[in-house]
Amino acid sequence: MAQNDISCIKVLGAGCASCHAQFENAKEAVKNMGLSVEVEYVTDLQKIMEYGVMSMPALVVNEKVVSMGKVLKPADVEKLLRK
Repeated sequence: MAQNDISCIKVLGAGCASCHAQFENAKEAVKNMGLSVEVEYVTDLQKIMEYGVMSMPALVVNEKVVSMGKVLKPADVEKLLRK
């Protein structure tokens, strides 16, 4: 996936500390890569269930779940976004 193909990035979480950390790390990764994408923080359990996510935090790129159940460092988020 080319960097300019990324249209949306979401962090799914329950508002816990690790979910918030994932949100901050995702925003930092986007900034480091110079992407003009807004990182969305989704805490609505109904929406989270629609992604089939069982463990949080989860990272969603272009509506596809790319990571769940662990807090990724900004560098790890960048790796996923560069895939």
